[in-house]
Amino acid sequence: MQCKEIRNIAIIAHVDHGKTSLVDKLLGQAGAFDVHEQVVDRVLDSNDLEREKGITILAKNTSIQYAGYTINIVDTPGHADFGGEVERIMKMVDGVILVVDAFEGCMPQTRFVLKKALEQKLVPIVVVNKMDRENARPSEVVDEVLDLFIDLGVSEDGLDFPVVYVSALEGWASLQPESKGEKFISLFETIIQRIPAPQGDVNGALQMQVSLLDYNDYLGRVAIGRVNRGVIKNGAQVTVVKRDGSTENLRVAKLFGFQGLKRVEIEEGKTGEIVAVGGLGKIFVGETICELNSPDPLPLLKIDEPTLQMSFLVNDSPFAGKEGEPITSRKLGARLKKEMETDVSLRVEDTDSPEIFLVSGRGELHLSILIETMRREGLEFQVSKPRVIFKRQGERLLEPFEHLVIDTPEDSVGSVMEKLGARKGDLLNMLNNGGRVRLEYSIPARGLVGFRTEFLTDTRGYGIMYHSFEAYKEYRGEINRRKNGVLIAWETGTTTTYGLLAAEERGTLFMTAGIEVYEGMIVGENSREQDIVINVCKEKQLSNMRSSTKDDTIKLKAPRNLALEQFLEYLGDDEYLEVTPHSLRLRKKVLHKAERARYEKNKNQ
Repeated sequence: MQCKEIRNIAIIAHVDHGKTSLVDKLLGQAGAFDVHEQVVDRVLDSNDLEREKGITILAKNTSIQYAGYTINIVDTPGHADFGGEVERIMKMVDGVILVVDAFEGCMPQTRFVLKKALEQKLVPIVVVNKMDRENARPSEVVDEVLDLFIDLGVSEDGLDFPVVYVSALEGWASLQPESKGEKFISLFETIIQRIPAPQGDVNGALQMQVSLLDYNDYLGRVAIGRVNRGVIKNGAQVTVVKRDGSTENLRVAKLFGFQGLKRVEIEEGKTGEIVAVGGLGKIFVGETICELNSPDPLPLLKIDEPTLQMSFLVNDSPFAGKEGEPITSRKLGARLKKEMETDVSLRVEDTDSPEIFLVSGRGELHLSILIETMRREGLEFQVSKPRVIFKRQGERLLEPFEHLVIDTPEDSVGSVMEKLGARKGDLLNMLNNGGRVRLEYSIPARGLVGFRTEFLTDTRGYGIMYHSFEAYKEYRGEINRRKNGVLIAWETGTTTTYGLLAAEERGTLFMTAGIEVYEGMIVGENSREQDIVINVCKEKQLSNMRSSTKDDTIKLKAPRNLALEQFLEYLGDDEYLEVTPHSLRLRKKVLHKAERARYEKNKNQ
């Protein structure tokens, strides 16, 4: 049985190919906004970090009405660290819109998400976006997509996919590359005609699988998914089949549907509809909501396992509480565990110390987004160096490997390959494509920690990299990390030009004059391998009028400014990153020099 007036689609694409902007225009032209409503660009990227980084972090769904049809649209993440959500979204929809840049063409992430969609036998519509670009090459890009379909083993019938040429910026779509269409009519019509209506028996027993989680302060976890069979009703008793096979009878406290960007209360959700359910306690992704006392679970959904972990701990630095809320261990643990309510790829574990929590995630970006979100909430805390999660199989030590795909200008290939070789990467494939080279590697996950920044520097920002989890393989041995030591503040005080000038002769500074520092804080990088303690707060002794004005002419070199991800990459094993709403400070775990020497001596015994 089909639900003829419903179409469920996901929008998938490589990072920055315009899928979120496309959704903006679809919503606008379908009348999802009130006449006087002020709408910002990238409406689905409601998170401040999403707007700043220009990426979609969390999957979001919306619903629009067109010509009597309900079109449910899910905007999925495009970054590797959030790729686990892509697979779960595929279970909610019947078709996908594959957005491809009219100039850049198929990129590594395009291949990844398309492969996941085709594995689920979803019907694709190819949207060639950014047709307004002067250097657009739609014919070549469609050929690239065709080659990609063939490479992914699509049958001959599957190669007859519809292509719509679009400018999300200008708000038009056309079935012909040489002409502009009237608004998005061609795209809307293609969705209705080519994407199948959802299948399912509306008269059967309720069956709905949880694909996404949200959180509400009043309702707790909110389960989002598609009604696979039957009808779910507000206030009804249901049976939830847990991931371990056990069952629990619960009552639906609230039932929501989607209208435009709004979540609205509804009395029932029928087969094929995407709904949100509140009041089902500690429900989890992959679990099935069934008719009361009629458990009939769907196959469990795969959830990406974490490959990277780091310690989060209470801020105990001398500056604790100066710039934000000094958080207790109880509050820190509660905040981290609250994040697990919606982020199913995150793990939070207690440790032997009540003030330290072990947090595991899918990658550097995954963890850095959590850190940045918490500091914007006004919290202070500290984090350790990210480290890879190893596994043991008998006597063998296994570590996670990533499948890395790199797109780089020809003149950067040598330096990129040299660095990946040093990081234990194995070259799988190399393809030269008109001035750009695509490299494929199998590389230990720990070999990618700190690589992104170096890669962007080596390629002058023109390189593109994407990686996804490959498998656990045999441990590949030590990888040389940071070779340089650090410059450590000798005392608590305020940095001076005179003190920094002396430090500058030893290496590269991370700060300018007039900055408050404390003993044990890292103020720069030494040009040699060992750490050295240096007095950056030293005042010049004034002996006459001439020398008292001489500092006015001294010019310090510009300090190296590090962003959050770069700080995480830079961290050493014996260091913490102090995170506050206004500052990021590198420090030694043991602040006092004498105690640090004893700590190192005991560690090496």
